[in-house]
Order: sequence, then C-alpha cells, then structure tokens
Amino acid sequence: MSKVRIFALGGLDEDGKNMYIVQNDDDIFVMECGMKYPETEQLGVEMIIPDFKYLQENKNKIKAIFITHGHDDVMAALPNLVEEIPGVPLYMAPFTALTFERMMKKSGNKDYKIHRIMRNATFKIGKTEIRTFGTTQSIADGFGVAIKTDDGYVVYSSEFIVDYSTKNEAFKMDISNVTDIASEGVLALMCESVGATREGHSAPHHRITESIEPYFEDTTGRLFITLFNQNIFRVIEVIELAYKYNRKVMIYDKELRELLFDLGKLGYYHIPAGLEIAPSSFNNDMENILVIIAGTGSSIFKKVHRIATKEDDTIEFRHSDTVIIASPAVPGTEREEAAMEDDLYKEAGRILTVDAKRTYTMHASKEDLKMMVYLMKPKYYVPVKGEYRQLVANANIALDMGYKADKIIVLDNGLVATIQNGKLEKNFEEVPVGDILVDGNDKLDESGMILKDRELLSTDGAIIIGIVVNHATKEIIGGPDVQSRGVIYLKDADYIVKQIGNIIEEVINEAVKENRYDNMSCRSEARERISRYVMRETGKRPMILPAIVEINTKE
Repeated sequence: MSKVRIFALGGLDEDGKNMYIVQNDDDIFVMECGMKYPETEQLGVEMIIPDFKYLQENKNKIKAIFITHGHDDVMAALPNLVEEIPGVPLYMAPFTALTFERMMKKSGNKDYKIHRIMRNATFKIGKTEIRTFGTTQSIADGFGVAIKTDDGYVVYSSEFIVDYSTKNEAFKMDISNVTDIASEGVLALMCESVGATREGHSAPHHRITESIEPYFEDTTGRLFITLFNQNIFRVIEVIELAYKYNRKVMIYDKELRELLFDLGKLGYYHIPAGLEIAPSSFNNDMENILVIIAGTGSSIFKKVHRIATKEDDTIEFRHSDTVIIASPAVPGTEREEAAMEDDLYKEAGRILTVDAKRTYTMHASKEDLKMMVYLMKPKYYVPVKGEYRQLVANANIALDMGYKADKIIVLDNGLVATIQNGKLEKNFEEVPVGDILVDGNDKLDESGMILKDRELLSTDGAIIIGIVVNHATKEIIGGPDVQSRGVIYLKDADYIVKQIGNIIEEVINEAVKENRYDNMSCRSEARERISRYVMRETGKRPMILPAIVEINTKE
C-alpha cells in the first residue's frame, strides 16, 4: 500500500519563496528553500521566506533537501532552515554548493553537511532511488529531480528551457536522461509555470547577443551594462562579446566575481586571459572598456543610482557613455528601478533597455513545457512555481495535450494532493503555511505588528510624551514634555501640545487619587486618551509613546 503526498510550503500563487514537498509514505523530500522580495509597503523587510513549522514538526522524517540551482528564489532561505533544523541533509550540485558555503560563512553557522551530487546521476537515499537530470537554465549546474515511488517517479522539473545550441556542459539539458526516466513510468510531473503564458520555445529568445551586439560595433566611448549576477548564462554572453570586440572588462560586483571564480575552479568557464581589469585597477579615465554592473534584486538598481548621483567612489558616468539595462525589474523592485533610470538619463549619454517582451527569461515557454510533458508522459500533472494565472496557463497546456481535468492538480500553498495506490484522493487536506518576514539577519514577528508600527510612523508620525513622578508619593515633579515627529508643527499648535500634557497629568492624578496607580496601566490609558484627542484635532493616528519616569527623591 503506497501513499504519496505532494504539496508546497511556498512558490504557488507568488513569485519566489519556492519550497515543494514530496512525502513518500513517511519519507519527506524537499525541493528548494527560497525567498521572495517584499512589497513596497512592507517597510524595512529584506526578504520573505517560508514558514518551516511543518518541517520542524516532522524533522525526523526529512530524508533530503534538494537545491536544484543557485538562485535566491530557491536557495536564499536555506541558512534560516539550517539554523532551525541543524544537520538537515542537503543535496546540491558542486557550483551551487560553493555558493551556499559562502552564504554559511557569512552567517557564521558551521553546523551543516552538503552532499554534492552530479546533474545526471542515480543514487539511493535510504530505501528510495533518486535520479537527477541536467537542465538548461540561467545559472550553471541546474538539475531536475526524480523520486521513485511504488507507483512510478515523482518528477520535479526545476527551471528549464530546451536549447540545442548550448555547448557548455554545465548548462546542457540531458534529454536522453529525461526519456530514460520516462520509460520507467512517471506518476506525477511537477513543472514550472513562470513562462507558461509565452508562445513557442524560449530559445533562441533567451539570448541577448543579437540585440546588444550592434552597440558593441558602433560605440566608440565606454560601455556599461547592468546584469543580475545570478544570470551566469547572460554574463558569459556579454563577456564573449567584449572579447570579440576587443574591449577590456571590469566586473563591478564582488559576488559575480566570486561566481565566475567558482566557474573557473570547476572548469565550467574561464574568462579569456588578459580581458578582465580588477576594480582596484580601474581608472575612470579608461577608454574602450565594458563595465558590468551587477547585483541581485533591488541592489543593482541602488548601485547604478548611486553612480548616477555621483555618490560612488569608483565610477562616474560621462555624457559620452552608453548604458545598456539588461536587468529588468523583478516584483518588489519596481520603485528602485524607476528611480535609477530617472537619474541615469541625467548623466549618461545613451540609455538602452533590453526589451523583456522580446528577450525571454530562461524559463520554459509553452512549447518547452509541451515537450517535457510529451517526453515524461506523467499520470498526473502538477503546475508549480508561479503566480496563479501562470499555474492555470500551465494547466491549460496539459488540457490542450489531451489530459483530463482530473489528472491535472493545481494547488495552493499548504494544500496536499494525496495519491494512494496510484490514484488521486478526492479530499485534499492542508498543512500550516505562512510568510516569515526577515529584517536584516533577524525575523520579524509573524503577527505583523512591527510592520504596522513602521507603516504608522511613515504615514502619521509619532508623539512622545515624557513626565517625571516621585516614586514614593507619585507626585508629578517634572514635565510633561511633548515632542512631535511628522504629526503637527508645534509652534502652530500650542493648544494641542498643552492639552496632550494635561491629559497625561489627569490620568496620573486620577489613578493616584483612586489608589489604582500602576506605571504600565497609566501609560496605556494615557496613550488611548491622547490618541482619541489627536485624532479629533488633526485627523491623524500617530504612534503615541508616553514615558512615565519614576525617580527617588530626598525628603
């Protein structure tokens, strides 16, 4: 009697935060552990990661965490998971492992163990056979995972495109391996959905060489290009163009230089000898140079914005410069991208943007997805990784290929599809899911109170009221002192300030008279009364911060 459960703790109906679970009887296999960028109103939040509650409660059942490639949306939350569940078994390819080791070095956590696996391999974890197959995506060493169950493989595609022109082994897709897995029978195929609304194949539209090469041909001044540092495929394209047109290259991003060093260390790719100039050797007067400005998420836009506003120590734009923006805004970074572009037009001579509608991201488009479904011939099809419209578009692809609706499983985060003895059960149970908000290196409260406070401060401001009382007699001996930030201009509102002071005095005196004085209770009561008063007078709901300081005095 076999029982397979498929569900997601993140990644469905959202962009990022990917985490998918296949539970084969009691054995739990996890694919990905990623983050997503916050919305603009989530003030001070650095990233959003999945809630690991289910994994914590079932940590003894976890057999493997597979990280299929080195992108933030599938790997950035892994240090957080390792901190919460030390010693959890990690499986990833060599290039991804080097990136993760750097992440862990920064966090200072040494309590982890990586199992390095190859992109096309067959091995066992406990009693379960696992197969991996190489995929073509924007970063090296990407792979998909096939988990063998009594009723066939459950396959997770990871990101992929079908590109027969890829020559670099670290980026090639092994289609023969895919067909070999299919020949043994596929129970369920979990396929990415990000590009499911795009017609045709992603290749060759994923390449930018054709669209930017004319600028290498006709530009006599300096060339700058913005790139996401985790899009290694595109970075290599640009470096090869610079080599072809005899331009020196300066890579302005420490993380990208480290990634390229890792590529060379593993023998995947070497920058042509003599081409690169180190940032320490860069001079702003240099000509005939290509500067690659790279980063992740909004950091790249902030970096270019800093250069455009003359706040950068290394680079200063000239009116003779050509800047190519090849890093389109991702959800949550649109504001930073717009600010960057606005200031860029004031400084650089020619600004060019790679058209995101014509130059595809390296995710499977409709024909790529059809090919994967056609080769795998799964019994059940499970669209994953994408916003809801993309999941539905992916499901429609399977419908168009002849799959009936009862063989296509569209899930929400936390909704569990159970396949018992090879047959999908009609009732779907749920597991706990949620967002964990990360501020720097610390988690914010899950209730969102800190965010609410930040939003309040950013819109309605704050009023701080200080008053000093005798600890023994509770007599007011100092203040009240009222400070307003972002609420009212104090010189024009003396009567409001005076009344705020009167309110806190009244609260304390009444409490003492009625023999119920308590510092915390009085602060709470004063906060409530002042808040109502300020709302009536100003129409605002600022944060009210009363401080009652008790001191001992000599008689």
